[in-house]
Amino acid sequence: MAKNRTFYVNISASKDGNGSKEMPFKHINDAAKVAEAGDEVIVAPGIYREYVCPRNAGTEDAPIVYRSEKPLGAVITGAEELKSWKKYKGDVWTARVSNSMFGAFNPYKEIIGGDWYFSDKIRHPGAVFLNDKMLFEADSLAECVKAPVDKFAWDSEGSRYKYFVQQDEKTDETVLYANFRGADPNKENVEISVRRNCFMPDKNYVNYITVSGFNINKAATTWAPPAAYQDGMIGPHWSKGWVIEDCEVYGSRCCGISLGKYLDPENDMYFTKKWVKSPTQMERDAVCRGQFHGWTKERIGSHTVRRCHIHHCEQTGIVGRMGAVFSTIEDNHIHDICTSSQLRGAETAGIKLHAGIDVTIRRNHIHHCIMGVWLDWEAQGARISQNLMHDNYRPDGVDTVNGIMFHTDVFIEVGHGPTLIDNNLLLSRVSVTIPSEGIACVHNLMLGSFSLINSGVDSIVNGQREPRYTPYHIRHRTEVAGFMTILHGDDRIYNNIFVQKYKIEDKKKTPQDADYMAVGTKCFDIFPTYKEWHAPFEKGDRPDMGALANAHFGHLPVWLAGNAYFNGANVCKNEKDKLVDKKNKVTVELVEKDGKYTLKTNVYSFLKGFSVGMIDSDILDCAFEPEQRFESPDGSTITFNSDFLGNHRDLTVIPGPFADEKAAKKVLWQ
Repeated sequence: MAKNRTFYVNISASKDGNGSKEMPFKHINDAAKVAEAGDEVIVAPGIYREYVCPRNAGTEDAPIVYRSEKPLGAVITGAEELKSWKKYKGDVWTARVSNSMFGAFNPYKEIIGGDWYFSDKIRHPGAVFLNDKMLFEADSLAECVKAPVDKFAWDSEGSRYKYFVQQDEKTDETVLYANFRGADPNKENVEISVRRNCFMPDKNYVNYITVSGFNINKAATTWAPPAAYQDGMIGPHWSKGWVIEDCEVYGSRCCGISLGKYLDPENDMYFTKKWVKSPTQMERDAVCRGQFHGWTKERIGSHTVRRCHIHHCEQTGIVGRMGAVFSTIEDNHIHDICTSSQLRGAETAGIKLHAGIDVTIRRNHIHHCIMGVWLDWEAQGARISQNLMHDNYRPDGVDTVNGIMFHTDVFIEVGHGPTLIDNNLLLSRVSVTIPSEGIACVHNLMLGSFSLINSGVDSIVNGQREPRYTPYHIRHRTEVAGFMTILHGDDRIYNNIFVQKYKIEDKKKTPQDADYMAVGTKCFDIFPTYKEWHAPFEKGDRPDMGALANAHFGHLPVWLAGNAYFNGANVCKNEKDKLVDKKNKVTVELVEKDGKYTLKTNVYSFLKGFSVGMIDSDILDCAFEPEQRFESPDGSTITFNSDFLGNHRDLTVIPGPFADEKAAKKVLWQ
C-alpha cells in the first residue's frame, strides 16, 4: 500500500537529519534507502557528490518520485574536486590521490574496452574536468606536456587540454598530470570523476521511479556494448516504468542514460573473454537468454525520457539493449556525443538501442553527434518521428581514424521492420542508413542520402556466405517469433522531399557504401515491384517448394510514390507519381538565433500544384518477415495527417514534413 510520504534532502543543512522538512537528510541516498511506493523525495539546490542507489520499487499507480526543488538546482555528480595541484612543467600540473578513496572501483586503473570496442589506445573511465569540460586523455606524459592538436577531434582547440594518468605502486596512489593551457587549477573548478554511476539501482526490477529536474554529470562509466552489463550515469538497471525528465545529463566517460542490459555473467563481454563464438552468434544468444531471464513486456521497459538536455558524452547519450522496449524518448536536446574520437567502436550515437521494440523517438533535436539515432537489431514497431537532426557528421578538416564509426542521421541495422521514419528534418550529409528491410520513410525532408543499401549485412568467410540471422518477434511483444537473414527491400518511400544540398565528394561511391552522398531513390532500382516479386508465387494451388528457392531468397519489393526531387536528386525507375524539378535551384538553410531554430527555404515555391495522397497504416501494410503492420504500439492505425509541428494536414497533402508553407516558417526548436 502506498505511503505517500515526503522526504526532504538538503546538502546545506546544518547537520544530518531524519528526512523531515525541519530536519532534512544531507544525502539523497539516505532518502533512497527508505523511500517506498508513493513517496516523494524533494532535493534542495546544491552539489551532491554521491552515488544514489534506490533500494525500493514504486508501482505503476504510485511511483517513487525524486524531484529537484529548483529545476537543475540539485546536482548529482560522480566527480570530486581536486585542489592539491603542483606545477610540473610549462602548463602541466600534477596531483596525487590515494587509491583508498576509490574503493573497489578505481577508474584510473580500469581500462575501457570490451566487445565492439575498436581502439588500440589505452583509455580509462576516469577523467579530468576543467570548468565542466572533459580534458583529452594523452598517450604519454610527453604528449600531455606538448599538447598537440588531436587531428581526429571535432573540437581541435579543446583537444589541446590533456591529462595523463599513472599508478605509483609504492605509495598506492593515482598520479595525475594535466595540461590546463595556462589556467591555475587551484583557482579554477577542477574535478576528477571517481564514481561509476550517479543514480542507478545495483539490482534488477527496481520499478517505477521518476527522476525529475536534476543536473547529473561526470561519472566514470564503462564501455556498454549489447552483450554486456550496460551502465550509465543514470538508468533503471533492467526494470520497468522509469521516468527521467527535465534533467541535464553530461560529462559521462561513456554513456549518459542507460536503459539497457542486465548483468548476465555467462554472456557478459563474451567475445572479449572467450573469443570462440562469432560476435553475431553471441548477440543471438543474448536475446534468447534474455527471454529465459524474464525479458517480457510485463516486466521490462516502458520507460520515458523527456525534455532532457543530454550532451558531451563519449559513447552514447542514451544506450539500451533490450531494456528500452516499449519506451518513449521525446523532446530531448542531444548533442556533442562521441565527438572527441577518444573512444572508438560500434556502439556510438546520440541514441543507440538494440531491440527497440515499439520504441517511440519523437520531437528530439539531435545534432553534432557521430550518428543521430542508431537502432540495431529488432527495431520492430519502432517509430522515429518529428525529429530535427543536423550536423551529424565529421566537420571539414577533421581526419577520420580507424575504429571510428561512419556518420548518419538515422541508422537502422539488420532489422526486419516494421520501422517508421516519418515527419523528420534529416539535414546531414547522409540521412538514412538501412542495411535492413521493412523500413517506411514518410513525409521527411532529406538533404542527405540513403546508404548501405543491399549491403552491410552478410560476410564472405572461408569462401562462403555467412548470413547474419537476426530475430523478429510476436507482434508488440518481446517473445521471439523467428530468425532470418536480411533479404533487403520491403521498404516504403512516400511523400518525401529530396534535395541534393551537399557536393558529392567521391563520385565512385555507390549506395552500398556508408558514406554515399548522392541524394534520392535511384538506389532502390535493384528491387522489384510488388507485381514482379509476387509473379513466381502465382503457380496455382500447389507450387513446387524447391523451385521457389530463388524467389524465397531474393530481394523483397519496394513501394515509392509522392516524392519530390530537387537539385539533381536521383529518382527510382519504378516511381510513377512524383515531382522532378530539373529547372529551379532549391535552397535549404537551418537558421539559429538566440537558441531558436527556423528553416529558410524556397522549396515550397516549387511544390505548388503538386499534391499527394494521404498515407496510413493500411497503405503501408505489413512488413514481410514479422507480418506486422506499420501501426501504433497498441495496434491502432496511424494516419499521417499531422506534420512535424503537429499541425493538421488537410485534404491537399504535399510532400515533406510540413502541412503547408506557413508551417515551414515557424520555430522548429527553442
